[in-house]
Amino acid sequence: MSTSPSLPNAAQYDGPSVRVGALVPLSRPGWVEAGEQLAAGLALGVREVNEAGGIGGQPLELVIRDTAADPRRAVAAVDELAGLGVAAVAGEYHSVVARAAAGRADALGLPFLCSSSVLDALTEQPTKWVARLPPPQSRGWRVYADFLLGAGHDRIAVATQPSVYWASGTRILRDHLAARGGTVSEIDMSALTPETVCQELVRSGATALLLLLGHPDPAVPVVRAVRGDRRLAGLLIGAPAGQPEFAEWAALLGGDGAGIPFLRYLPERLTALGARVGAALRAEPAVEPSFVAYEGYDTVAVLAEALRHGGADRARTAAAWSRVAVEGTRGRIGFSRVPDSNVWQWAGAPIQVVDRDPAQPGRFRVLHTG
Repeated sequence: MSTSPSLPNAAQYDGPSVRVGALVPLSRPGWVEAGEQLAAGLALGVREVNEAGGIGGQPLELVIRDTAADPRRAVAAVDELAGLGVAAVAGEYHSVVARAAAGRADALGLPFLCSSSVLDALTEQPTKWVARLPPPQSRGWRVYADFLLGAGHDRIAVATQPSVYWASGTRILRDHLAARGGTVSEIDMSALTPETVCQELVRSGATALLLLLGHPDPAVPVVRAVRGDRRLAGLLIGAPAGQPEFAEWAALLGGDGAGIPFLRYLPERLTALGARVGAALRAEPAVEPSFVAYEGYDTVAVLAEALRHGGADRARTAAAWSRVAVEGTRGRIGFSRVPDSNVWQWAGAPIQVVDRDPAQPGRFRVLHTG
C-alpha cells in the first residue's frame, strides 16, 4: 500500500509543486521502525524547505511509496514516480532494495539520492544519476572490524542468512581481519535453531558473535539463547547492521539487548542545525530520533540544493551532485567520486561504533569512531 502525497503549506504558493519521490519501508517484512524514522526526517525537511520559500518560489512536494523491503516493488515505484513527473527520487533503508531502485533510476535517467543504504555495489556501472549519503559498507564494516581487534577479539563467528548484503559484510570482515591475523567462521541460520547456534559457538572457540540477521527474527531469539547459555557468558554479541539502534530492539530484549555494539552514522556532536532538528523530531512524532531520521532530513537538504540548480530538468539536477555544498545535521555535505564506487559519494559521512549501556539501556555509549 502506498502513502498519499504530502504537500505542507501549499496555500502560500500559487505555482505548481516540485515533486520528489521517496522510497521507504513502511510495512513488513520491511524494517518498519527504520522506515518511519526515515519518513519523519524527510517530512520535516520538506516542511522547512517550504517554510523558507520552497524551490525557486515553488513548493516542494514529497510523494512517499512503501517498498515493504521488496526490490521488485521498489522498481515498480520508481517507474510510477517517473511517470508522475517527479524531479528526483530518494530513499531507501534496505540495501538490496536501494540497489534495485538505483539501477532502475539510472536506466530511466532519473536522479536518485540514496538516503540510508550502504551496499558498495549500488549500481552495476558508473552513473551520473545516483548519489549516496551514508558511507559504503566496506568503509563502515572495516571500522567495526578495527573496533573488534582493538577490544581483543580476533576469533569471530557470524550468524548469517542468505543475502547479498550479509554476504558482502562477511567478506569485508573476513578480508580485513585475516590481514591482521584474525579469523571469521560462518554459522548458517537457515540450517540451525538459536539453541544449536550456541552449541556451534562453544565448539568454535569464538570470542565474539556478530548478528548478520533479520530483525526481529531470527536476531532476537538468537540473542536470548546466547544470553541464557552460561557457557557463553564471556561472549561479545555484535550487530554491525544497527539493529540495537531502534526502540523495538530495547522493548523486545530489555537488558539482554544492551552491550551489543553496532554501527551508526552520527558525529561526536551534531551541528547546530542537527541539534535543532533533533529537538523538532523529538516533538513530532515524539520519538527519540535515530541516525536514520537525520539521514532523512539531510536527504531533503541535499535534494533542495540540487533542485535549485536543476529545477525540473533531471539532467541538470543530476549534474549538480558535484556542486552541492550544504550544511547538514551531521556536518558539511558534498559529493565526490571515491575509489571503487560507481556513484557520487559523501566521503565525509561520520561513523561510530555504539552500544546501549548495560547499566542504563536507554543510553548509548560511543565505543569507537572511524
